Amino acid sequence: MRHESSETTERRHRGSRVLHALDRWAARPTLALGAVVAVVVWVLVSAVFGFPARLENVFWTLAAATTLIMVFVIQHTQARAQEATQRKLDEILRASPEADNSLITLEEAPDSELKAATDAHRDIRREAQQEPPPDSGGSASANEAR
Repeated sequence: MRHESSETTERRHRGSRVLHALDRWAARPTLALGAVVAVVVWVLVSAVFGFPARLENVFWTLAAATTLIMVFVIQHTQARAQEATQRKLDEILRASPEADNSLITLEEAPDSELKAATDAHRDIRREAQQEPPPDSGGSASANEAR
């Protein structure tokens, strides 16, 4: 099973692997602590030198570049995880005999079809809420005795 997973990694685009590695690296608590320490040191060094404009420009440029890069890293990794989750949910729908298989392609359906499915499921939820709960043995009589 492990071998199959490494084959999948081999087939994945190199850029995707790099972005996932960056995401895992950026999620470490030590990196967050390091970033805080770096900012504090940067502010102290800037204060010692009288907050020169060049030093501030370098700081703002690095901050903006890091933010932009991390936006793309996070977007990529979340989109990939969402896609994998969607495929898993699709497989559960396919395997369930009572499921509505038309829901499998709902994310690619026109807006009107998505709204119709949302409305239909809202009605199903309302009906389920209005139905009396099934009798769970003697618990109802125990509650009435109180």
